[in-house]
Amino acid sequence: MSKTVWIINQYASTPDFGYAGRHYYLGKELAKRGYTVFLITSASHHLLRKKPALASDFELEEQEEGFTVVWVRMPHYEQAHSKGRILGWFLFSWRLRKLFRQIPDSPDVVVCSSPSLLSFLGAKTLARRVGAKLVFEVRDIWPMTLMDIGGYSRRHPFIRLMQWVEDKAYRDSDRVVSNLKNSVEHMVSRGMKREKFAWVPNGFSMDEVSLNSSLNARAVDQLPQDKFIVGYTGTLGVANSLYTLVDAAERLRGHGEIAFVLVGDGKERAALKKLVAKKGLDNVFFVDPIPKVEIQAILAKFDACYLGLSKDPLFRFGVSPNKLFDYLYSGKPIIYGIESGDYRPVEDAAAGIQIDAEDDEQLADATIELYQMSPERRAAMGANGRKAALEQYEYGQLAEKLATVLFD
Repeated sequence: MSKTVWIINQYASTPDFGYAGRHYYLGKELAKRGYTVFLITSASHHLLRKKPALASDFELEEQEEGFTVVWVRMPHYEQAHSKGRILGWFLFSWRLRKLFRQIPDSPDVVVCSSPSLLSFLGAKTLARRVGAKLVFEVRDIWPMTLMDIGGYSRRHPFIRLMQWVEDKAYRDSDRVVSNLKNSVEHMVSRGMKREKFAWVPNGFSMDEVSLNSSLNARAVDQLPQDKFIVGYTGTLGVANSLYTLVDAAERLRGHGEIAFVLVGDGKERAALKKLVAKKGLDNVFFVDPIPKVEIQAILAKFDACYLGLSKDPLFRFGVSPNKLFDYLYSGKPIIYGIESGDYRPVEDAAAGIQIDAEDDEQLADATIELYQMSPERRAAMGANGRKAALEQYEYGQLAEKLATVLFD
C-alpha cells in the first residue's frame, strides 16, 4: 500500500496556470517513486498567470498517476501587498479543515509550507484529525522578513500573532524542513529541537531540461550578437540587485565587446530600462519573459550568468533561488553576488566568482576577469557547476531526501 502525502502551499501552481515550482516538481518525483501525493493550493493568488475556473470550493486535477493538485476556491485580490491577501491567509487556513471530506486518500503525512504561516493552524487540525505526521516547511522566515524588510514593529498585533504561530509550528511539528541551509540556527533560537531539522534545497527538473526546447525567435532577435554576454534570468525586482548590474555596465561602457542581458519581467523592468536610457548605455539589453522550458536554451547563449540579491541580514540563513540551479546545470560560470552566510554554493563548487552583494565595482571586475579568462578555464568552471547540480540539486534526488524525512 502506497503512502500518501498532502503538501499544503497556498502559493503553489502548475505550468498551465503559473510556474512549475518546488512542490510541483517534488510532487511529481515522489509520485514516480510510488507515493500518492496531493498538492493543495489556492486557485486565486498573485503568482498565477491565469486562474483555474472552479465549479465548487474544491477541485481535484490529476497531473499524472499518483500526483493530484487540489485547487481551493479563494477570493480574488489584486496585489501582493493588498489587505485581501492577508484576509486570504485566515480563510485558506479555515477551509483546510474541510479537506478530509474532499480528498479520497487520507494522508500519512501532512506537509505545510510557509510563508503563509496561518495555514499551519489548519494543517495541524487536519493532521490531528486523521492521525498523520505533521511536517512544517520554511521557505521564507516569517515574521522576521516582515520586520527586517517590511519595517514592521515586533509589537504590532499581527506580527505578534504570526510570531506565536511560527514558534508553535517549531514546537508542534514532528519534523521541520527548509530550503535555507542555515535557518536551523534561527529555529533553535525560537525553541525548536535541533534534531527536528532537515535541509532540502530547491533544484532543477531533469525532465524539463531533457526536453531541449529551442529558444523562441523573438528572444533570439532581442539578444546582442557577437558579444561576451553576462546574463540574468528571472524576476526584475528590487531584491535582485539589478541596479548594481546597470552600474557595473556603466563602468564597462568602454568595453564594446561586453554586454549585459536581463531576461524576464517584474516591477523594476520599466525603471531599469529608463535608467539605462538615462545613462546612455548601449551595452544593456532586455529580453521579454520566456517559458521555463526555454531557460536552458537562452543560458546557452550566455558566456556567464549573474545572480545577485540585496545586502540583507536575512540572507545569512542561506538562500535557494531557483535560477541558481538552472545556472549550475547550464555549465556556465556564475558571478554570485549574495552574502548568504556559510552557504557559498558557487565558491564551494568552484563554479564561478563570489563577490560582495550590491558591489558594482566587484561585479565589473569579475566580468573582466571572466572575459579575459581562457575559454578552457571558463568551461572548467561551468563543468564544476554542472557536476554540483547533478550531484546535489536534481529534483529526483531531492524527492528521495524528502521522502526519508517524511517517512523515516
